[in-house]
Amino acid sequence: MKPSIVSTCLACVLTASALTALAQAPAPPAAAAPADPTAPSYDLKAQALVDLEAVNKKCVALVQAIPADKLTWRPAPDTRSFAEVFLHVSAERYGILGMMGATPPAGVKPKELEKSTTDRDRIVEELNHSWDFASKTINGMSNADFAKLLPKLGPQADEGDVVYILVGDAHEHLGQLIAYARQNGITPPWTAAAQKKKAAAGTR
Repeated sequence: MKPSIVSTCLACVLTASALTALAQAPAPPAAAAPADPTAPSYDLKAQALVDLEAVNKKCVALVQAIPADKLTWRPAPDTRSFAEVFLHVSAERYGILGMMGATPPAGVKPKELEKSTTDRDRIVEELNHSWDFASKTINGMSNADFAKLLPKLGPQADEGDVVYILVGDAHEHLGQLIAYARQNGITPPWTAAAQKKKAAAGTR
């Protein structure tokens, strides 16, 4: 006997309801991704050195463009002055790389560096000395060094993360110094050079 129209429709409704419920059911939890055993390539090393060198060149150029009487300027009493930010950049290179065991040169006291001078020439020296230290430290790292775990920084942290932290810190303070300069009507030298080049190109 052929099924009635009513029973056929009822079967369709029940089937559709079942499919809808299945589609709306939460998916089973995904299995944890297996650990990747492949050794990382650490392209970070080369790029980090390029970034950090560029930041140092800009810091040196900027401190030389700031009038001597402005080096003690600060936006508020509880903030760092121009000089203190530049020296803080130097101190952080020793301090951050120290997290993976890099030792500052003899006589360098990173914690005292920030308030050690307001003299432009000495600030430039400190920037260049600390950059030299950072450059040699990072250049001397192998892939194995980058992959060396540092549990004190986190369960998956390694020495490569320390270099990453240093790059981020450097760009943060460069941005801070640019803001300081703009507040004092000082155009960063690299921006001034780009504007001059653009203006010259427009007159041809």
